[in-house]
Amino acid sequence: MILADNAQISAEARLGEGVRVWDLAQIREGAVLGDGCVVGRGAYVGAGVRIGRNVKIQNHALVYEPAELGDGVFIGPAVVLTNDHNPRAVAPDGRLKGGDDWIQVGVSIAEGASIGARAVCVAPVRIGRWAMVAAGAVVTRDVPDYALVAGVPAKRIGWVGRHGTRLVEQEDGTWLCPVMSEVYRADESGLSLIGG
Repeated sequence: MILADNAQISAEARLGEGVRVWDLAQIREGAVLGDGCVVGRGAYVGAGVRIGRNVKIQNHALVYEPAELGDGVFIGPAVVLTNDHNPRAVAPDGRLKGGDDWIQVGVSIAEGASIGARAVCVAPVRIGRWAMVAAGAVVTRDVPDYALVAGVPAKRIGWVGRHGTRLVEQEDGTWLCPVMSEVYRADESGLSLIGG
C-alpha cells in the first residue's frame, strides 16, 4: 500500500491490499476501496462510497456519496459524480441547508466502465458494464452496457467492447470487436458478449 503523507484518509475508511493514494487526495469515513485501487492527486472519495477492485480514480476527480463503483472502473481526471438532484444552498425560507435538508442520490458505475476526463454524471444514474463516457460529456440518463456516449446531454453514438475499441456492426446484426474478435448481440440492457 502506498499512501501519500499529505493525503487525508479517514481512520474509518477501509482500504484493500495494494491501494495507492496520492498527494492531497481525501477519502472520507466509511468509504470502502477494494484491492489494487489507485486514487490520484487531489481526488475526493465521499463518506460511505463503495469502490470495487482495481479501480483508477484520476487526479482531481470528485466521487460524492453514495456512489458505487464496480471492479475495474476508470474515472478520468476532473470527473464529477454528483449526489443531489435538486441542489440548493438555502431552503425556501433563506436558511442555510444542512445535511438533513436533502436526500442524497448516487451514481452507480458497473464493472469495467470508463468515464472520460471532465465528464459529469448527474445522479441518480447508472453506467452499464464496460460502457464508455466520452470526455466532457454530461450524463443525465442511464447508460446501457457497452454503450459509447458523448455530448451534452450524453447520447449513445456507438458501442465499445471490453478492449475499449469501437465495435463494428455485422450483416447478421451482431457487433464485432476488431481487436479481440469478440462478438456481441443487442438485448434489453444494451449489448451482451456472445463469443470470441
